[in-house]
Amino acid sequence: MLWEANGRFFSSLQLIILNSSFMIHFFDAHSHIQMKEFDKDRDAVLSRMRDEGVGAIVVGVDLESSRAAVVLAEKHDFLWATVGLHPHDNLEEVFDAEAYRALARHPKTVAIGECGLDYFKLQNSDFKLKEEQKKRFEEQLKLTAEVKKPLMLHIRDNPGQHGAYEDVLKILNLQFEILNLKLKGNVHFFAGTSDIAKQFFGLGFTISFTGVITFASQYDTVIKDAPLQNILSETDCPFVAPVPHRGERNEPVYVKEVVKRIAAIRGENEAAVATALAQNAKRVFGL
Repeated sequence: MLWEANGRFFSSLQLIILNSSFMIHFFDAHSHIQMKEFDKDRDAVLSRMRDEGVGAIVVGVDLESSRAAVVLAEKHDFLWATVGLHPHDNLEEVFDAEAYRALARHPKTVAIGECGLDYFKLQNSDFKLKEEQKKRFEEQLKLTAEVKKPLMLHIRDNPGQHGAYEDVLKILNLQFEILNLKLKGNVHFFAGTSDIAKQFFGLGFTISFTGVITFASQYDTVIKDAPLQNILSETDCPFVAPVPHRGERNEPVYVKEVVKRIAAIRGENEAAVATALAQNAKRVFGL
């Protein structure tokens, strides 16, 4: 539905942004501030975000957390939501396409996910578990194609392996070849190689990095090799707080440390990188 303002027509989401005075200086592309870890001081966390000019996407991992993400995003002009079913966080939930479809059509829902494949701690022989994950993932690909919103991908492998990344790429390419669906979105908490990153870039995806890059160097080459337009910053809070906050609960304002480190690794101006990463998020998710 469209609404008129000043002689022009806007969607619900565009009107929210149009009527907002909030200026985004940093963007956390993947947060979980609807989770219980923030129940005691969520208002203070949100206040710090507003003070620091930090926008964020609140990411669902199952139906309950997806609903909570949308409710929270409705209340704040610097928050948006994704709705989806994680590969293994809630194994008891059966994907309810109708329930997720209703949430996906909300104007503050900007992506489907986090969804994908997680082979961490799985063996090569765990065919049944992997096939169940693939089915769950493919059901959500149908939804993203239907509502025409991007994906928030979760992909995780055992150290030194890339089977989950390879399988996701196969599935995405197959969807394009068979159904002519050109899916796009972001690969959150990217831990693949530069070659894998390039394959996602070729499909129209970005990759995002967390606070891990502030205390580990294995992603430096990928960050240097990637075009800046294909990178996003995230916290994945309340997890993996960056230096100098390691050991603490993570929160969206700490995304500034991720941006700072990306700029340092690339040898580029920090303010320019912050602006570029925020613009990338706006482009990818249609903010």
